[in-house]
Amino acid sequence: MSQEGTLIEVADDDQPVQRVAAIDVAKASGMVCTRVPHGSIPGKRVTRVWQVSATTNDLLALADQLAAEGIERIVLESTSDYWRPFFYLLEARELQVWLVNARDVKNVPGRPKTDKLDALWLAKLNERGMLRPSFVPPVQFRQLRDYTRLRTDLTVERSRHVQRVEKLLEDALIKLSSVATDIMGVSARAMIEALINGERDPHVLAGLARGRLRVKHAALVQALTGRFDDHHADLARVLLSQIDALSGQIEHLSTRIEALIAAIPAAQGVDPDGTTGPDAGTGADAALLPAIARLDQIPGIGPGAAQTIIAEIGLDMTQFPTAGHLTSWAKLSPRANQSGARN
Repeated sequence: MSQEGTLIEVADDDQPVQRVAAIDVAKASGMVCTRVPHGSIPGKRVTRVWQVSATTNDLLALADQLAAEGIERIVLESTSDYWRPFFYLLEARELQVWLVNARDVKNVPGRPKTDKLDALWLAKLNERGMLRPSFVPPVQFRQLRDYTRLRTDLTVERSRHVQRVEKLLEDALIKLSSVATDIMGVSARAMIEALINGERDPHVLAGLARGRLRVKHAALVQALTGRFDDHHADLARVLLSQIDALSGQIEHLSTRIEALIAAIPAAQGVDPDGTTGPDAGTGADAALLPAIARLDQIPGIGPGAAQTIIAEIGLDMTQFPTAGHLTSWAKLSPRANQSGARN
């Protein structure tokens, strides 16, 4: 058997970082640790650990201090949402900031658990290049993400209110959802409004049907025969008001999302030189499609989902080393579980 072994080339970026900082993040403060070369003793390093308040002024002062010390890289733990002010203000100072998963850096058996030692441990891992940064999108995509995530939350909340309306109708023995697919559609909504306004005749209510629902007149008469009373009407009005308010807010968010994406040049379809040219457009003969239109070509993805995808992962795919990294991070990769397998 050969004893020569294998020659491995070590990349330059594997070399230790000379001037590093780490912050163990908490809700109201952070424990900061810096490690820099000693000023007069070669090979020796100077370590400082101190606590800083998580207020804007104190963090701005910290950013200035770290920049003055020539810190090359700062790592933060992704603790809840408490890391955000640290990351945003240090990033704004044009410092290199890495957000790292706490699970990847603290699982060392037998290591004491204190804020100071955690900060020191993070700094040592940082200088030795033993950490990997989490994906944090640029500011414009973070703002876009805030809008798309709130839109998703409000859409879910609106669906819950629609379900409450359906349960209220069931309580009143009104089986409208058994005939009409969408109880918030034009016809069903008109019937509910008429019920709220005092109309109880099922034939009159069924006569409000429009489009394809007209052929179901007899079934509608049966479904609209119930015991809808004033207290049902009062509750239904409250729920419909909530649904209408949420719909207006969702529409506002969608308009804002479209404007934000329109302001991102890379989302509009650009030529290889990085400029929007005559080949970019939305027409069938366009060689370069805007990002929304390109994603919309994928079966199962519509414009709304395309907006959410852009908000979540951005447009710069170099952030993800491989397709596997992207699908794993964004949870886009489907998986098939065998019967009896654990999720």
